[in-house]
Parts: sequence; structure tokens; C-alpha cells
Amino acid sequence: MAAEPLVKEIYIDAPPQVVFSFLTDPIKMIRWMGIHAELDPRPGGIYRLDPNRRDVIRGTYLEVVPNEKLVFTDAFTGAWEPSAKPFMTGILTFEDAGPGKTKYTARVRHWTVADREAHEKMGFHQGWGICADQLTALVTQR
Repeated sequence: MAAEPLVKEIYIDAPPQVVFSFLTDPIKMIRWMGIHAELDPRPGGIYRLDPNRRDVIRGTYLEVVPNEKLVFTDAFTGAWEPSAKPFMTGILTFEDAGPGKTKYTARVRHWTVADREAHEKMGFHQGWGICADQLTALVTQR
């Protein structure tokens, strides 16, 4: 039985294309997350996030629908190479929530119930909430 996804949903005072751009442009990602990012947002493209110069997060984009959806996983690294320990698949959606607003939803699926529980204990809700707040603050200043 698959684990239920962890979900974070917020409303942002910016249109979907602006929010999407902050998750697919490495320069903008540095501005809101403060991390070095290499991003190739296309199906099969890789991402590499370097939050602290020690723990590099790598993965592959599975689906990219501009301004609507990003699906990515750490199950594969570059060139569809399986990762040593797949942990999650992220599904981000960007829905038009009225003039100049976006409903941003992050759904994170895990390979096992134990992985989901570990992610929750690591602070999923607080950590993804802080990131969402930082993103919101920056896109509304643009």
C-alpha cells in the first residue's frame, strides 16, 4: 500500500507564470531559497540543488507543463541513472486563483510509509512552509 502524500497548499498574490518562473529559473531560485541550483526543467532534465555545499540534492524532472505543473523525483539522477536511495516524487501545481493570484499546491509522494513518516519528522510542514513563505514574499515584491 502506498503512503498518502504530504501536502502543502498556499495562495500567492502573483499569477501562475510568475510563481512557476521562480521554481524553474536558477537565478530566481537563489534569490528565494538561497541555494545554488542547476535546473533543466523539461521531462528527463536534471536538477541539482546544493543547499549547504555538502548535501547535494539531485533528481530528474518527469513532467513539466509551463505555468501549471512540475513533477520531479530523486529516483533518477542524470541520464536516467537510478539513485542509490529514492525517497520522493514531488508534484507542484500552479492554479489560477483569480486575477493575479495562484493556488500553489505541493504534493510529495514517498516510496514507503517509513519514508513518508521520516520526511514528516524531518519537518516537512515547517520546512516547506518556510520555503513557501519566502517564495511568496519574493514574488509579491517583483
